[in-house]
Amino acid sequence: VTKIAFEVPSGGATVALRIYDVSGRLVRTLVDGYEPAGTRSVSWYGRDDQGRPVASGIYHYELTAPSFSERKKMVLLK
Repeated sequence: VTKIAFEVPSGGATVALRIYDVSGRLVRTLVDGYEPAGTRSVSWYGRDDQGRPVASGIYHYELTAPSFSERKKMVLLK
């Protein structure tokens, strides 16, 4: 399990949190919609959008919101 924490600014925002493999293919969408202000934590259990387990390896997660975008790398080990 990987936990990804992020902060939503006051007033809330439309947020998207997506997982991509190293080739840039979308693996999983964890959040996609309005989130109220505050700290959020989302868990990823190493599964794709169809619920199938994904292989060990390097993945990227991207957090986007109006006027904000950040991409970070993570390693999934089984």
